[in-house]
Parts: sequence; structure tokens; C-alpha cells
Amino acid sequence: MTIISSRYKPSWWYRNKHLQTFYPTVFRKRVSIELQSEQLDLPDGDFVDLCWTPNNQAGPIVILFHGLEGSINSPYAKGILKAIYDSGWQGVLMHFRGCSGRHNRLDRSYHSGDTGDIEFFINTLKSRYPNRKLAAIGISLGGNALLKYLGEKQDESNLDAAMAVSVPFDLADSAKQLNKGFARVYQHHLVSRLRNKMIDKFKQKPAPVDIDKLSEWTDFYSFDHNVTAPIHGFKSADDYYTRSSSKQFLKYIKTPTLILHSKDDPFMSNKAIPKEDEISDAVTLELTEQGGHVGFIYGKPNNPTYWVEKRLADFFSRQLN
Repeated sequence: MTIISSRYKPSWWYRNKHLQTFYPTVFRKRVSIELQSEQLDLPDGDFVDLCWTPNNQAGPIVILFHGLEGSINSPYAKGILKAIYDSGWQGVLMHFRGCSGRHNRLDRSYHSGDTGDIEFFINTLKSRYPNRKLAAIGISLGGNALLKYLGEKQDESNLDAAMAVSVPFDLADSAKQLNKGFARVYQHHLVSRLRNKMIDKFKQKPAPVDIDKLSEWTDFYSFDHNVTAPIHGFKSADDYYTRSSSKQFLKYIKTPTLILHSKDDPFMSNKAIPKEDEISDAVTLELTEQGGHVGFIYGKPNNPTYWVEKRLADFFSRQLN
């Protein structure tokens, strides 16, 4: 079956979906891992920044695509890269444009369906290391973009395996859910970061949108309609959501892919979860009852374990070794 029930079970003190979601951000212990930086120049004159774990020369490379406004400093990033490295592989995080702590060159930024940079980076790695296996894991927005890429490229993804976690399969649904109840806390935090970045980026040069009106666009729909969509060539927020949601691409994926998703994810409703007939035979959708958004914590309160790291090691071991 392509849809399975997960073996993941949270400890009773981690069952609340909001605790699962914000605990790693507030309380996760720092993960120590040696990393090397690289700037990758893009065909359009822009660039993205990479963070590499130490090179094991000939083994598989596993790429990490982060979530909205994520970076190497996201609570999950170094933990995932360490899990990749501890498994005997080399990990690399690709920052989306403008997410590494310095602004990108062009007016455009990145978005949930932005697969061009993903394709260029994967093809670059394939050209550099033709004999090494390649895999990728995407978190939230990064997972949506990765799944869309896999569906677009089908047999030509140049990846041997992929994994996606807490994916907003239907972007319109997520925009609605994040504008309700406690989820507005997440919306406020993320939209504020997007707005502040825009203000800072265009301090010294003309902006492609009316910066003075940014304070009016406080929810995802209005921000996406007035900023994300026009900057990236979409007619509207609805056009952006329709064309960029990964759900419609899942049936075309040919790369062995694991999707980990919690039914209590506060970033979306259960209506967004794909059905059997919307998923290709190459995709396994692993559903948990609890786990929040990019949470999946279990174990002791003062020393929790993260299911995402265990699951990626198990899945990629079968696919890459």
C-alpha cells in the first residue's frame, strides 16, 4: 500500500500538536557538526549558499531543502545533517535564495513551488559526482517544492530516493488554516519575518512592490497576493497556490519517495492529505496520529528523540546502500 500507519508514537507529554511544533524551536539542544560553506552561482546571475558536512569521498550525497524562512540555524537542520553524516553519507543543505543570512542579488526570492534552483543544484551535483548516489529530503515548504520537482521530472529527477516531511500539499488550504485560532501565532511569526526581510533588502534600491503597504499584508493570503505572486510571475495568490501545490504532482513521481505527515499538523487540514489514487506507486505516505508540524518528538522530556532523523536513516539506508 502507498499509505501506511506510522510506528511513531509520542510519549504522553509530547502529544499536543502545538507543543510538538514549537518545542524544537524553543528547547532543542544545539547539535554540533562541522560544516563547510559554498556559494553556488545560478544561471540567472543570482546565487544560493550551501552548507556541507565533511566529505566521505565516494558515498551517497543527501540534500536538505529547508522550510519557509528556514536556514542552517533551523532547529531541525543540523540534527538532520548529523543523522545523514552518522549514517556514512555526505549531507548538504541548500539555502533558498536570501535565506542564508545575506540577501540574494535579484528582486525575486523563492516560493513554495520554486523548482528551478532545485533542478539546477541536483544537476550540478550529478555533473560533479557522476558516480555517487543522490537523495534529497525536504521539510515543509522545501518538501512541497521537492515533491513538485519529482512530479515534474518523473524519470529524469537524477535522484535515487527522496523524503518529504510535513508538506503543505495544498497551499490554499494552508493559508486558510494558518489564519485560524492559535495557528495565527505561526502565521504572525513567519509573515513578519518575510515582511522585515523585504524592508531590509530594498532599503538601498527600488522595490518591485509597494513597501509602504507591507504593514497591511499581515496574513499569508494578502502577502502572497501582493508580494510573492507578482514578484515570481503569478497572476494572484490563487494562481500561485494552484500552480505551486505539490498534491497534483504526486501521481507522476517515479523516484522512490517517503512522505512523513501528521494528521494533527496545525499548518493544514486533513482535507489536504492525499488519497490513495492521488499518489504514484513510487510514493509511500506514512501518516501519524500526532506529531504536529515538523515535530515527531518522543522519549524523555529532558532528552527527546526526533523520529524524522531515525526515519530518514532507515529509509535512505534501504534505498542507497
